[in-house]
Amino acid sequence: MPDRDAELGKAAGSRLGISKRFGGIPEVYYMAYMNHRRGLIRQSVLGLQTLSNIVFAMALIMSQPSWAATSPVTIGGPFTLIAPDGTTVTDQTFRGKWLLVYFGYTFCPNTCPMTLNEIATALEKLGADAAKMQPLFITVDPQRDTREVLEQYTQSFDPRIVGLTGNPQQIAAVAKEYGAYWAAHKTGPGAEDYVMDHSSYLYVMDPEGKFVRAIDADTPGDRIADALRELMAQPREGGSHGVLRAR
Repeated sequence: MPDRDAELGKAAGSRLGISKRFGGIPEVYYMAYMNHRRGLIRQSVLGLQTLSNIVFAMALIMSQPSWAATSPVTIGGPFTLIAPDGTTVTDQTFRGKWLLVYFGYTFCPNTCPMTLNEIATALEKLGADAAKMQPLFITVDPQRDTREVLEQYTQSFDPRIVGLTGNPQQIAAVAKEYGAYWAAHKTGPGAEDYVMDHSSYLYVMDPEGKFVRAIDADTPGDRIADALRELMAQPREGGSHGVLRAR
């Protein structure tokens, strides 16, 4: 029965730790539960492991002063996307702000809601320093994630999180700039019967748009806040600070 499924979905959502963010959107519980029940959660271990290897390789390369002085590896760059209000934004739109960039999608059954929940917690922990930070949630599923869908989704976590979409070419371009991985996997015959495997890192960019460090998506919000506060407090120097791992 639908009512029973919705209640079970709500319970599943509580176990995932997303109840306080989704309190006003009960259908999200139902969706999360049905995704679990229908077996839609599938991870591309090879793809994510490849991404992890690439990120570590980049961090190692960028940590070598002799290499960085001649052939710096860059993460991030120019992009053109669509904001929730329909306006076109670029990387220049956010100059002067620290960016916390995450690639995901609204139909994501577990990683994305938990990550956005931790970002919201980090913003709360940062207090006044949160005004220096702009979290961006860039969809890898523009087919379903319209700007209206993204706005409702991100606002359910924290109104300071901005969801960005675009056409497939624009999404592919920004993902390439950040080295973000994603791949669709069909789960049925319908046009929308698919899930997306995707990378699970938060990219920290400084106010000049330069990559500073990557943070594991499953890092607790208080640790994210501590890392961001430390980065914002210290003078900027060339190079990357590497990857912050969850503990």
